[in-house]
Amino acid sequence: MSNKKNQKLRSLDPYYEREKTHYEHPLPSREYILQILKQQGIPVAECALHKLLSITKKEEELFNRRLTAMMREGQIFRNRKGDICVMEKLDLIKGRIQGHADGFGFLIPDDGSADLYLSAKEMQKALHGDRVLVREIGLDRRGRREAAIVEVLESCNTQLVGRLHIDHGILSVVAENKRISQDILIAMEHSLKAKDGQVVMVEIIKQPSKHAQPIGKIIEILGNYTAPGMEIEIALRKHDLPHEFSTEIEKLSAKFSKNVQNKEAVGRKDLCHLPLVTIDGETAKDFDDAVFCEKDGKGYRLYVAIADVSHYVSPRDAIDQEAFNRGNSVYFPRRVIPMLPEVLSNGLCSLNPDQKRLCMVCEIRFKSNGEIVDYSFYPAVMLSHARLTYTQVAAMLEDAKCSDALKFASLLPHLQLLYKLFNALLKARKKRGAIDFETTETQMFFNDQGKIEKIVPVHRTEAHRLIEECMLAANVCAADFLQKHGQTTLYRIHESPAPEKIEVLRNFLKEFGIQLGGKNKPSAKDYADTLLKIRDRPNAQLLQTVMLRSLQQAIYSPDLTGHFGLAYDAYTHFTSPIRRYPDLLVHRAIKAILKGETFQPGDWGELGQHCSMTERRADDATRDVEAWLKCFYMQDKIGEYFDGVISSVTGFGLFVALDNVYVEGLVHISELPSDYFHFDATKHVLLGERSGKQYRLGDRLRVKLVRVDLETSKIDFTLAEPEKKSVQKKPSRRKKSR
Repeated sequence: MSNKKNQKLRSLDPYYEREKTHYEHPLPSREYILQILKQQGIPVAECALHKLLSITKKEEELFNRRLTAMMREGQIFRNRKGDICVMEKLDLIKGRIQGHADGFGFLIPDDGSADLYLSAKEMQKALHGDRVLVREIGLDRRGRREAAIVEVLESCNTQLVGRLHIDHGILSVVAENKRISQDILIAMEHSLKAKDGQVVMVEIIKQPSKHAQPIGKIIEILGNYTAPGMEIEIALRKHDLPHEFSTEIEKLSAKFSKNVQNKEAVGRKDLCHLPLVTIDGETAKDFDDAVFCEKDGKGYRLYVAIADVSHYVSPRDAIDQEAFNRGNSVYFPRRVIPMLPEVLSNGLCSLNPDQKRLCMVCEIRFKSNGEIVDYSFYPAVMLSHARLTYTQVAAMLEDAKCSDALKFASLLPHLQLLYKLFNALLKARKKRGAIDFETTETQMFFNDQGKIEKIVPVHRTEAHRLIEECMLAANVCAADFLQKHGQTTLYRIHESPAPEKIEVLRNFLKEFGIQLGGKNKPSAKDYADTLLKIRDRPNAQLLQTVMLRSLQQAIYSPDLTGHFGLAYDAYTHFTSPIRRYPDLLVHRAIKAILKGETFQPGDWGELGQHCSMTERRADDATRDVEAWLKCFYMQDKIGEYFDGVISSVTGFGLFVALDNVYVEGLVHISELPSDYFHFDATKHVLLGERSGKQYRLGDRLRVKLVRVDLETSKIDFTLAEPEKKSVQKKPSRRKKSR
């Protein structure tokens, strides 16, 4: 009788049929459980809920698992009595914790509402990254919405990297991620006999609570903090970067042949006769693009051949899954964490010279003015005729009689034609109105101990820009091809600047008598025209920096919103499938169209979010490594004086970038001349209340290095004392009168 009653109740579940397709003996759906709870109007004891839904003894375990999952996702909540409540009835807010190095934190709500402040006391209950439920409790003393943690829904930190500290026999690990401010206690028997100060990996065996610190056990000893390469080992683990290939991937990799087989070239266009060449940096090991240009009537025909990674990596196999998890290759100083196994990244998929390789080709026809006439995509087999560097090509284009030009005499005419096309593309770029900021990139040179010997600027040559324009053209054609065929893909989108940032920028430029065009919504061309106007001004670097900071960050998305900075209506990434997962997806989508099929790898929106996240993760990790290396480089220079420029102004001080050293540090506000200084974010300035002294973004300063902290990767300066001849009596009298 009870079974019939049970079936009757289950049949009232509006999602009963859906549950039947998943389970032989379907449980009440989540939606139906919430419906029943809401109908009761009060918190419901678990045993009472069992009766309401006719849950049998055999079903109790599975049903309780469903309730636990609903609690983890914040749909329901157990109160102190253990009764089950509907979350939306409790005025609780769910979200993720973002910790701060000073101990406090913020809740980032799932619903996108404003962040809530979490005091240091509240942060003792959870760790950075955890998903929690909070209750809003009012405003803190600074007027911020404040919350108290009610429940930890999901603990996201299971392992972390840090340094072991032993103090009076008590072992604790301080996390390298400074957003985790709680020390992890370690029992002696779980220490692996690690020594004080060593870098270790810790597994958290007990999460923090209101009354207890987190407890962990050491699972790996990485070594001494200053050992060569340790900064990279720390960054890999701190940012959860996958960096080891599994045994399954190694087995799959071993099956690849060393060279392209004849049968693999069947059905592909043979381009081995074309003098395609790769042009990359001196230290590059993976070559995923080759180019060749020839005359096409009065115009040009450009071949952009890209390594055909999709031929070797099948959707959802182990290599593909690992490539997805990594999202991209990560380039640290002296070390690369590749997206693909070396047999592919440096072997079969690398367009090494004089070796046949499979590729996807974008063949583009241009008018003489650089305008695209048409294009086509097809799979091909190619042979790179030379591995050239940017330095070599720049020298050959400048001097047709230099040693490299004589060495590659047969290729020189093709490179010269490619250069003519490049100049036409530059004119088209200018007409289109793409933004071109002048930035200084640097390269680190290391000694035998793996530490920085010197940092030098990398000058972009015409060869760099030439390859860049070729890749832009191929990427634009790929976006257009996918769009025309109605194939969803991941576009590289760069949205227009936010209105509030435009307003701040306009007000800033007005102070210098500069007008940004475009009225309410400036275009990329308006930005480009303004950059042209300020190019020869002495404060050009300051103005450019402020303009650059008004722009948004580019991301991956299936939404076709265009690329503001490049002034393209549609743009994607096609040219680097060895090192970027979105490019691999684009290749698969193009191949599907060529076969008359549709490519659907999953939720494109989620794919875009994931690839954008892995890109930011890689940037954060490389930034950490470079910051630590620069600190190590500067530690023996304490007490020395340097000239530099204010690169950033904040409420707590000035960041100064040193000339010719390319290292940045902080002059704290307390180190400024005696006065009350106020921060004006709009004008990027710290202004002295009494003295009227200004410290503005772009101002030049002479500073003294006073402190280098390797643990926090921070460099501190003070203002250099003025020379005696510049000291006047008047300021001293003012000081005395005060």
